[in-house]
Amino acid sequence: MDKTIFSKVKRIQIKTSKMITEMFSGDYRSVFKGRGMEFEEVREYIPGDEIRTIDWNVTARMGKPFVKLFKEERELTVFFVVDVSSSMDFGSSDRSKKELVAELCAVLAFTAIKNNDKVGLLLFSDHVEKYIRPEKGKKHVLRVIRELLAAGTDAKKTRRKTDLTGALEYFYQTQTKKAVCFVVSDFFTTGYDSMLNILTKKHDLIVVQVADRLEKEFPSSGIVSFEDLENKRQVLVDFSNPATLMEFREKMKQRREGILKRFHSKGIDCLTLETGEDYLKTLNFFFKEREKRLRR
Repeated sequence: MDKTIFSKVKRIQIKTSKMITEMFSGDYRSVFKGRGMEFEEVREYIPGDEIRTIDWNVTARMGKPFVKLFKEERELTVFFVVDVSSSMDFGSSDRSKKELVAELCAVLAFTAIKNNDKVGLLLFSDHVEKYIRPEKGKKHVLRVIRELLAAGTDAKKTRRKTDLTGALEYFYQTQTKKAVCFVVSDFFTTGYDSMLNILTKKHDLIVVQVADRLEKEFPSSGIVSFEDLENKRQVLVDFSNPATLMEFREKMKQRREGILKRFHSKGIDCLTLETGEDYLKTLNFFFKEREKRLRR
């Protein structure tokens, strides 16, 4: 492993281990829906049992009523579908969007394995770059963090675009068991709505939009050269012009709000994290609100 990546992994491990106890003040599992029930056995009907639980096949075969018994499925699978396209390398603060995502996933992953749940990972750009099947254990989570940080380091000079649709299709085909799935991206892409509709019927989706302050509120600083990290196209923008600056800020605001509105219309929980902000505070508030909503 590269020494730089190794040191980052260790730093994230130490930092996030202190955060986990603060992550959820309530029951970790109550934050997530979709735990589901699994069949355990059948037994003879007892007066007072729910009529809906009668197993009619067994009842017909035995000549007397039997009911199905179910138990709560305790084990969760927490899965991260993470965008590692070139735009995720951007960051105007002390860390890039990719580094923020690595910390975020570390907090969630360590919380998951602390509760004996499995963790899986899918990294994508314009193709699926890495798939790690869900497993348990600290060693496994450290591998997940390492892969997140290492993604794209050997391809900095190449054009790594974003194909979220392809990534969601791959996840749908490979993850047959119901999972809590965090889809993490800056969402500089389109055309993924139909796959989201399919996935929400089976999995518990949580969307995390990762952003940077400069992507929403660029300062008045004269003529600025922009380069699209994914297609290398360059454009000059005069931010000394108040009208241009206002138009830029308004369009970025509309873009962010449009993304959130799209997800909410599908019943998908969504939050936005910024590179320069305290993401743990934002995440903790989000999950507390989600827990209240699920209880209602």
